[in-house]
Amino acid sequence: MKRISFLLVLLISLNCFAQKPTIYGIGDSTMANKVNPNENPERGWGQMVPLFLSDKIQFDNRAVNGRSTRSFINEKLWDAVYNKLKPGDYVFIQFGHNDAKEKDSLRYTNPHTAYRHNLIRFVTETREKGATPIIFSSIIRRNFNEVGVLIPTHGDYTLEARLVAQELNVPFIDMEYYTELLEQSYGPEKSKKLHLHYKAGEIPYYKEDKADDTHLCVKGATEVAKIAINELMKTKLELVNYIKN
Repeated sequence: MKRISFLLVLLISLNCFAQKPTIYGIGDSTMANKVNPNENPERGWGQMVPLFLSDKIQFDNRAVNGRSTRSFINEKLWDAVYNKLKPGDYVFIQFGHNDAKEKDSLRYTNPHTAYRHNLIRFVTETREKGATPIIFSSIIRRNFNEVGVLIPTHGDYTLEARLVAQELNVPFIDMEYYTELLEQSYGPEKSKKLHLHYKAGEIPYYKEDKADDTHLCVKGATEVAKIAINELMKTKLELVNYIKN
């Protein structure tokens, strides 16, 4: 009986070892995969991450449009990821856009209490499974004022993400800062090319004028994914070995 038990444990261990590591992306619409990619110009930056990875690792993007840390947990989306995590996996964590929606009781979180608590939960439960959490701050919105200054909109959510990462010794990628630099490098007008700005009928997917300064087009999502990859390259994570040269 002991021999059988040992063999079962060995087989399970070997099976886990043989599986490719997986990166799970959890977050909101700025990260999520978009439907109808042949027609829809919108992309989440997580959708473009596999372009920069070798085939020795998988990217499973579980980010969902409109989700905050609260709704991601309450809708059991986190449980679905947690139940699949195995040693050697990674979890990319990026929330904040929808946590800030004060008029939505199903999504809003106080940055200093519930949001912070939820990030800590993602980190601790990821580590319970032998996987590695990485916290990303939210990408910036294209929010230039009348004199061309880019104004942040995430308040204390980025601060709390940074603090949780520091306190729990979690790798932190400050996407808000680096995407701020990206937007500024394009400027108030040309930065529209990173987002969804189209005149009615300019492309078949949009029958009416579209001016979305939060979400990304293919070009924008690719640039943002490239930022994430470049910053990950600076870490000492084993994940670096899975990034294409």
